[in-house]
Amino acid sequence: MGYIKAEEILPVEIIELIQQYVDGQNIYIPRRSENRLEWGSQTAIKQELAVRDRHIYTDWHQGMTVSELTRKYCLSDKSIQRIIRKMKA
Repeated sequence: MGYIKAEEILPVEIIELIQQYVDGQNIYIPRRSENRLEWGSQTAIKQELAVRDRHIYTDWHQGMTVSELTRKYCLSDKSIQRIIRKMKA
């Protein structure tokens, strides 16, 4: 994510007001709630994780232990357990 210089888009009065709170620091201005995008909506990561989770559950259901799954998928025990619990539901 890049940044835009405040002087290029904001009036001097607003910059001076912001400087009362944050002087010379980078700040993040969030999107308006109606313009926010759902996490992963611009990539295929949600689908990729869903496929991975199904594979984890299938492997577990076929007898792999949590320890084996952590090594195979490079995840923590807690993450594997969370995925199994989610897939069971």
